[in-house]
Amino acid sequence: MITVVKAGLLASVQDLGRPGFRDSGMPLAGAMDRYALAIANLLVGNEPGAAAVELTMLGGTWRFEADALAAVTGADMAGTLDGAPVGPWSSFRARAGSQLTFKPAARGVRAYLAVRGGIDVPLVLGSRSTYTRAGVGGLDGRALVTGDRLQVGPAQGRAPKPWALPAGAVPPCGGGATLRVLLGPQDDRFTAEGIATFLSSGYRVTPQNDRMGYRLEGPPVAMRDAPDIITDPLVPGAVQVPGNGQPIVMGADAHTTGGYVKIATVIGPDLRLLAQARPGDLLRFARTTQAAAVKAVRAERAGLAALARRIANTARRR
Repeated sequence: MITVVKAGLLASVQDLGRPGFRDSGMPLAGAMDRYALAIANLLVGNEPGAAAVELTMLGGTWRFEADALAAVTGADMAGTLDGAPVGPWSSFRARAGSQLTFKPAARGVRAYLAVRGGIDVPLVLGSRSTYTRAGVGGLDGRALVTGDRLQVGPAQGRAPKPWALPAGAVPPCGGGATLRVLLGPQDDRFTAEGIATFLSSGYRVTPQNDRMGYRLEGPPVAMRDAPDIITDPLVPGAVQVPGNGQPIVMGADAHTTGGYVKIATVIGPDLRLLAQARPGDLLRFARTTQAAAVKAVRAERAGLAALARRIANTARRR
């Protein structure tokens, strides 16, 4: 069990979300940085999609009520375990009664705290992820607060040794980034100049951002007509453009439909770059192809599989 001594800014239980229910109005939800979640889980010997705690900007303080193998990935929040530094993108053993404390994120926005066995909250529509707007999943459908106690599930197989991701394998986290996009589905509603502006300009992240979406600020994207359309499907990564011409990129908690034109969609592997961007960071968009997007997804999956094998080998050498 883990006790929330101090919850930080916005902490919630997240896994890979609940696909398959968008036709019923239920968003995907799940971790904003799915790659960081997967690595945190692999470091402790869990399946990549096991439930963990997503920390936002201020990581708070957490007490382990039993011996545990835990890992922290994502934004660097300078964690310490009973005062001893915990390296980012690493796993570590925590004794019963020890406290894990975080500082404000020095770079990036979201970190992930995984524990061997996973966070054991009830499954809702096949997922443990928290969707706070509807009060669904996680712990009572809400963000975690001081005093909450999180059950840990049973571990499977042999535990890997504590291990840190090699420096060369640590992905970028925070700061400016270029997001690869597929144009559409309504790119025909934009002028050629508008599309060129979108693909050649930098857009600043504004303070108006959360798990649902990020409002950006930069050169207006010109349209051929009004921005309103008959409401149609909306997915994480969709780039909507309202009447002011300023892009809005949807996140994991994006609702299932929207009524603004969508100029493009950010590919899945690059959504983590959005999730780790903070107000003032400069984002750019680069056009890609479907074939290149599929290749990027396959490369990400292959990288995680290779990492899983490498970590599993540490358990065999014990």
